[in-house]
Amino acid sequence: MMNRRHFLRAGTASLGIAAIGPALATAAARTPDYARLLILVELKGGNDGLNTVIPYAAPRYARLRPTIGIARDRVIALDGQTGLHPAMQALMPLWQQRELAIVQGVSYPSPNLSHFRSIEIWNTASASNQYLDSGWLARSFQKNPVPPSFASDAVVIGSAEMGPLANGAHAIALVNPQQFLRDSNLIHSVDMARGNPELAHVLEVEHEIQRAADRLRPANAQAMLRTPFPPGNFGNLVKTAMQIVADTQTYSNRRANQRVPGQGVAAIRLTLNGFDTRHDQPGRHQNLLEQFSQGMAAMRSALTEMNRWDSTLIMTYSEFGRRAGENDSRGTDHGTVAPHLIAGGAVRGGLYGVPPALDWLDGNGNLPVGVDFRSVYATVLEHWWGIDSRPVLGQRFPLLPVLRA
Repeated sequence: MMNRRHFLRAGTASLGIAAIGPALATAAARTPDYARLLILVELKGGNDGLNTVIPYAAPRYARLRPTIGIARDRVIALDGQTGLHPAMQALMPLWQQRELAIVQGVSYPSPNLSHFRSIEIWNTASASNQYLDSGWLARSFQKNPVPPSFASDAVVIGSAEMGPLANGAHAIALVNPQQFLRDSNLIHSVDMARGNPELAHVLEVEHEIQRAADRLRPANAQAMLRTPFPPGNFGNLVKTAMQIVADTQTYSNRRANQRVPGQGVAAIRLTLNGFDTRHDQPGRHQNLLEQFSQGMAAMRSALTEMNRWDSTLIMTYSEFGRRAGENDSRGTDHGTVAPHLIAGGAVRGGLYGVPPALDWLDGNGNLPVGVDFRSVYATVLEHWWGIDSRPVLGQRFPLLPVLRA
């Protein structure tokens, strides 16, 4: 017998959709402000934080990285101690306008350096010795439902992995964005299911997928957006995300005959692959950071064009950082902490968290943890959406002052 949970896990590939789950919800204690969009960007593989946000003035940085370290005269200086990788020049307008916050030293107590387990911890917002079966956003949407007028709780673009939306969110995964944007063929007659409750349930879920697909399909978005998007796979994912934002906003405008930002989806997740730089890191990492930075700049431009920049928050995450010292293959091994970026028109830009303590490495050459990643999540829930974070995260975590009041 195929129950709803099994069907949703199996997914539907013909639309380029991996899954759409139920909105199993309890009454929200507060009314969330889902007119504010959250965009998550996963840097998959474990981003090297020390060559992303660089402690260029620390003498030990060059000693730890004699061949892969970024030369001081190439660093984009943010202040007298810290700078960005030169491939991240496209982020400087955000920094200069104080729309980019960099939270340093992010990880969690007793970090796990397995890709699978560590990203599971990040996705579920669990402790390193705790196993949860639902994503942190899935739990949040269950406890604080999005309005029924929304096309979906969230959209995952370019991946079949639901990550923080797993097991509970009413979310769509666009495995093949181009196919999804072209057409939908999930049309079945309900008469087929008469006398067969299991088939009736499957067909109802398929119709639910189609209805959401129709509402996300960008009929006029390409004509609307004048923003140029960077080439490559990540640029295409960014373009698809912005087209969905444009069209769901347009859909709401047509339906309500007014401009109501945020009535499309509450969250969008994008993934940039390739950050497991164990060998030959310099060129690979430079290319990834350039793709990321140009994609971020394009999102800012498109969201500004749609008058959504002030009501959108973009946040990076990655399963772990890299070890402080380079290895023998001109790369870096799995490590502990890394900086994470938060951007948007409502962001209070600057450096936050704990700078890398290169003189205080542990016995494995890893940096000490400075900020628990769940503080970042709690800040999103509390200060962005106005949601009580404790029922979602299980306990209180310190909030970061990265958003304007």
